[in-house]
Amino acid sequence: MSNQQKLWYEALFENYGKQYDKECFTQGTSGECDFIELEASYNKQLNILDIGCGTGRHAIELTKRGYKNFVGVDLSESQISRAREKAHTEQLEIDFRVVDARNLPFNSEFDLTIMLCEGGFPLMETDEMNFEILQNARKSLASGGKLIFTTLNGLFPIFNSVQDFLNSEKKEGNAFHENLKFNLMTFRETAEITMVDDDGNEKTLQTNERWYMPVEITWLLKTLGFKQIDIYGAHLGEFSREHKLTIKDFEMLVIAE
Repeated sequence: MSNQQKLWYEALFENYGKQYDKECFTQGTSGECDFIELEASYNKQLNILDIGCGTGRHAIELTKRGYKNFVGVDLSESQISRAREKAHTEQLEIDFRVVDARNLPFNSEFDLTIMLCEGGFPLMETDEMNFEILQNARKSLASGGKLIFTTLNGLFPIFNSVQDFLNSEKKEGNAFHENLKFNLMTFRETAEITMVDDDGNEKTLQTNERWYMPVEITWLLKTLGFKQIDIYGAHLGEFSREHKLTIKDFEMLVIAE
């Protein structure tokens, strides 16, 4: 498959592992893992699945804290390669696999599934594909299991400028967005993202992401059989059930049981 044929999220994460780890949105790992530990009741024996694990930052941090039964999956061979490299450097054994989140090979195997920082969902080009990711996350969970994920908060672009927010968050060397458009009928945002890969090559890609209203997420998860669904504002590096979701939250934190 050539770069022209690759979907934007496939092309984006090619040869982007080291640069990805420098992006502003990847800097909250430790605090986010504090929250995951709390939600896991500090049970280090739990079987945990990380969907869209990227370079493995959460899996590596939690494994360092003593959680041994971790599987990390991602569509990007480049991201998984970087995750394995980092784990090897830390002398950690973690099961990292190249797997499509729409077709996970797991069935009722995990006590906890995490999907953070737009780990697959909601990057897909159709709502049906995004739903497939949620279906597969649900299928991966054992009875009584818990799903924790973050996703784009559909309330935000109604009341705020997404472009202004991204401009304010950008640091030198990070990827940047231009020509951003938001469609109120589809709740899809399209933009041009320009980033520099690990070899210093600049790439510009056309993105297409789906923002979700909280009520949509609740309905989708209830459809999948989740009984308890809680949604909060996702604060970078400071996940908490204390953060009530507001129109100022770029992302929401979802906990479903």
